[in-house]
Amino acid sequence: MNGDLRFYKDRPTDGFEEKIVQVNRVSKKTKGGNKIGFSVLTVVGNKKGKVGVGLGKGPEISSAIKKGVLLGKKHLIEVPIINGTIPFEYTIKLGAAKVMLKPAPRGSGVIAGGAVRSVVALAGIENISSKVMGTKNQASNVYATIEALRLLTERYNKDNRTRKTKAKLMKLSSLTKITKRRKKRL
Repeated sequence: MNGDLRFYKDRPTDGFEEKIVQVNRVSKKTKGGNKIGFSVLTVVGNKKGKVGVGLGKGPEISSAIKKGVLLGKKHLIEVPIINGTIPFEYTIKLGAAKVMLKPAPRGSGVIAGGAVRSVVALAGIENISSKVMGTKNQASNVYATIEALRLLTERYNKDNRTRKTKAKLMKLSSLTKITKRRKKRL
């Protein structure tokens, strides 16, 4: 137990917080007896829009946690946060998990179940309403939430590019109208 506490104390802080969502003890029958290991599902985030998830496996819990945190930092996604919430509603079905994420007004807080709550809280989303409608499996719900946030980010970035392009086209069309008027006067 002291080794686990030292692991958390001596670790350099890089702005990321981690939360352990699920710990599973797995055993395997071998010729020499049972081989016991652990799998740990961790969520890593900096509360500024970056969040990731990792599944670490190892013979001890502490090594599984380290691996899960490293995998989470390796697979970070960036989430758009506007006024403390997500830009629009998103529903996803991934495997047996079905997760709905909705933007919420300022002051409503994080209204979410355990697995979704850990992901959105570490992403830095302060106001959100969500519903898990599929499985009760926490791992499936975490992966579905991460995928929903990733797809939400892609759609948001695509919409922003489209808006910027339309604004440029509007500006260009207004400039061409002005130049045509000037040519008519001459």
